[in-house]
Amino acid sequence: MNDEELFLTAFINKARRERLAELLANPKRRRQATSALAHFHELDPRWLVEIPHHQQSATSIERLLRSKGAPDTCHLISESSDLDGRSLPLASALERVVGQGMGTLISCIPGKLGFFEGEGPSDRYILERRAI
Repeated sequence: MNDEELFLTAFINKARRERLAELLANPKRRRQATSALAHFHELDPRWLVEIPHHQQSATSIERLLRSKGAPDTCHLISESSDLDGRSLPLASALERVVGQGMGTLISCIPGKLGFFEGEGPSDRYILERRAI
């Protein structure tokens, strides 16, 4: 499995996972999937970690992700065509995503750790796969 497939398997609701994977894998249909990220409700709530209000900046979110083992580079699935499908340094990715109102999924550790940025500031979550 590639980074995107591992991310989807770990963090997306089972009912939508396969369809989303099909859309993302098809270059002609990928935009259909990424355009839904601003108002995305397909994340599995078991793995969402709320980010405290006072830690909503790119720098603070990077610190939180690093404390959970995030490496220097991450992979993005994004509503922004400039970012979608790219691998970037974590700090740079967060600077370009946080507060921009563009739905983006960031995979830090495939299938284990990521970040979601939705359209609004209340739509920010650390995605962490942990034992339940």
